[in-house]
Amino acid sequence: MAVEEGDVVEVDYTGKLKDGTIFDSSIEEKAKESEFYDESRDYEPFSFTVGEGEVIPGFEEGVKGMEVGEKKEIEIPPERAYGEEGDHPLAGKTLIFELEVKNKSG
Repeated sequence: MAVEEGDVVEVDYTGKLKDGTIFDSSIEEKAKESEFYDESRDYEPFSFTVGEGEVIPGFEEGVKGMEVGEKKEIEIPPERAYGEEGDHPLAGKTLIFELEVKNKSG
């Protein structure tokens, strides 16, 4: 069954900028390809409840409708991410996420 509002999902992800620079990942091997790798961090699927506003809108929208085991790449414009302007380091940037739904319950 597809991911829908109210489901708790576990997602592996890699976030990149349009130039291919990785800025975050739940996958250790991918993180090691970037400047942000942190050996003290636990790299594991990210868990959140769909529809609760726990993640940026574009990420949540990208996960909706996916099946467990499905992989896809989404592009999130600034207005569906961290906004056109602001203090967040990713404000004004288009974000690319490689997603894989690892588990869901609901």
